Amino acid sequence: MIFNSYIERIHELLEQIRKEQGVAIDRAGEMVAESLRQSKMVHTFGTGHSHMIAEEAFFRAGGLVPVNAILDSRLSFLDGALESTRAEREEGYARTILEREQISAGDTAIIISNSGRNAVPIEMAIEMKAHGLQTIGITNVRQSSSAPSRHVSGLRLFEIVDLVVDTCVEQGDAMLQLENIEQRMGPASTIAGAVIVNSIMLEAASRLSKSGFPAPVFPSANLTTSSDEMIASLYGPFRGRIHYLDKQ
Repeated sequence: MIFNSYIERIHELLEQIRKEQGVAIDRAGEMVAESLRQSKMVHTFGTGHSHMIAEEAFFRAGGLVPVNAILDSRLSFLDGALESTRAEREEGYARTILEREQISAGDTAIIISNSGRNAVPIEMAIEMKAHGLQTIGITNVRQSSSAPSRHVSGLRLFEIVDLVVDTCVEQGDAMLQLENIEQRMGPASTIAGAVIVNSIMLEAASRLSKSGFPAPVFPSANLTTSSDEMIASLYGPFRGRIHYLDKQ
């Protein structure tokens, strides 16, 4: 069965990430912990399918509480998949999105783009750095290096951010060539990105815990040990800084 090959390739990819990106993930965890020690925030952002990685870190059972996912309907297929593709290449759109967000110097931004070449994630990284944020990019360095930027600067995401974590996926994302099917199948970047972003949060929480600093972690809202009141109390200190916490 072909899915066995897919799972085997995913195992190989995750082992490659563990071996080759461990130092970068460790450093990213320290950057996040540094922000949280200063009562700052972590912002996550991605376009297209990468928006799922931004959401993975937000309001997630077992995830850190002070995370603000920067979301946009045009970029997440809600206004149409083709519109999403157009929007992520639109110069100036990242600045428009940031107008409704509460960001400040000392925050950390995690920007996810597997291709790393479209205008909006590149512009988001530039804007975040200009506002004094630490920036982490989750991207495919090999694929990004082989393609021209779609941003006026001519830069790719990995050339802008303070720290790069490589997804290590194959060019074009899909991992398997099936018989009599021209295009490859079995995409891997979402799995890689989710593992990376959760690994960063785990490293940050571990550092905070070892130093005696409280690391607020979101519990599952579906366990009987959780209550709406308890969850609300966790998020209380961060109201106004998390755009989609209780947006009306």
